[in-house]
Amino acid sequence: MENKLCEDKVESKIQSKTIDSLGNIKKGAGKTSYLCDVCKKIFSQKSSLIRHKRIHTGDTPYRCDICDKSYTQKQALTTHKYIHTGEKPYHCNTCGKSFCQPDRLTAHKRIHTGEKPYHCDICGKSFSRQSDLTKHNRIHTGEKLYHCDICGNSFSQRHVLVTHKYIHTGEKPYHCDICGNSFSRSHRLTEHIRTHTGEKPYHCVTCGKSFSQNGDLTKHNRVHTGEKPYRCDICGESFTRKESLTTHNRIHTGEKPYHCDFCGKSFSYKVTLNRHKCFHTEK
Repeated sequence: MENKLCEDKVESKIQSKTIDSLGNIKKGAGKTSYLCDVCKKIFSQKSSLIRHKRIHTGDTPYRCDICDKSYTQKQALTTHKYIHTGEKPYHCNTCGKSFCQPDRLTAHKRIHTGEKPYHCDICGKSFSRQSDLTKHNRIHTGEKLYHCDICGNSFSQRHVLVTHKYIHTGEKPYHCDICGNSFSRSHRLTEHIRTHTGEKPYHCVTCGKSFSQNGDLTKHNRVHTGEKPYRCDICGESFTRKESLTTHNRIHTGEKPYHCDFCGKSFSYKVTLNRHKCFHTEK
């Protein structure tokens, strides 16, 4: 009796799911699922299967009439064209910022939510965007895909190579609208603009002091932690800041990089030079 029930159950499953001559799966009541013959993925609509198959064939029938770039799906072409038109139809409900592509809005929203769904399997660090995780992974693999054709140096990220090339060209494409100063890196311009605006977005959680640059906050925090990561190789003395170690090393090397314009005398420290100059100006 028990065996008969099992046989009926199996027979019932076979009857409710049949395969037609095209390889499509038919489920009971005339419902059909469409099977990809390459990867065996199943779709509920034939149009979805057709779009999916372009992944395997490489077919990109939707072409941009402005830049000639082509896509597998019509919607992807529509979204792409916003780059040319400047249209930004995707809006953040939290801050109102707009984007030309929906995936960029999705990534942006994680700034507000703090969501970081992409995790590094090696060190556990998390990221809000898949592309950021991909770039991060190169730290572990040592992969450097981007090569400088001038000096041969290699880099793990494309934007780092672009910035590096400014060393060779002398180009400084980031300009301050207030004073006209130019910079080879965008973050240097951002930091510089704060000298005009007075903005200090980096705050010490211990004493509340604020800084315009994150690096300055890092140095300041060592006042509270007592950390001295810069050690003199000659005498072993340690310092909280790298520049303090550089200045200290002149005791050992005898280097005197600061020269008096009046008499040519040299000094190890800038403050000593400034005090010396007072003798000339007082005369």
